[in-house]
Amino acid sequence: MKIAYSNLDLPEGKIKYNDGIFVDLAEKFKPDKVSPYYFEFLPDDYEAADVIAIVDDHVLDLLILDMEKIEGRLSRTEDPFEKKVLEKCLLQLEDEKPVCDLTLDTAEQAVVKALGLLSSTPTLVYKDASPDANNLCREGMEKAGKMFFYTVGKQEVHAWLVEKDTDAATCAGKIHTDLARGFIKAEIVSCEDMMTAHNFQDARTRHLTTLVDRDYIIPRNSILDIRSNV
Repeated sequence: MKIAYSNLDLPEGKIKYNDGIFVDLAEKFKPDKVSPYYFEFLPDDYEAADVIAIVDDHVLDLLILDMEKIEGRLSRTEDPFEKKVLEKCLLQLEDEKPVCDLTLDTAEQAVVKALGLLSSTPTLVYKDASPDANNLCREGMEKAGKMFFYTVGKQEVHAWLVEKDTDAATCAGKIHTDLARGFIKAEIVSCEDMMTAHNFQDARTRHLTTLVDRDYIIPRNSILDIRSNV
């Protein structure tokens, strides 16, 4: 996930997320390979960002860019619905709040997306110019509606970032497209339950795991074992 930042004292580039759950799983399974999740910090690159982080004193630098876009579009559009949505967004921006914090229905969101408003990207505003990078990653993930699931074993422990409310087949595809294509079932167990078991087979024997179909919504912090015919 890419986090653009401005006027904050943060590192640049890829940063390994300090994930306590991942660390515990890696210590438990002692795999040949570990694949933690890395966030990418991009100074001022708002267009490429999944999340924007900015200091409170400079938030208007971001919002003004959106105000200019809206005012330009309002001068051209004749669509009454679009005008209503843009005026609603403009009021939010004039109140020095990003558009992402505005409640919009699906049709309104489409108008905002078409215009490419920067602050419609999940935006974190900090009073302290030196936030903790790991906390920022966690808060950005929450703001963007993301979650982790994990795969574990002696060969590898891997953290995967997906949208909240992602189904089992989509999670399988995140691991490998072939797993989604040949999806049969997913066996899942919570990370908390796995920590009480010796391994996946022990968790299975103790009825801690659940077999689910492709459209099952995966809870956050689940461990998945995908059954596939590919």
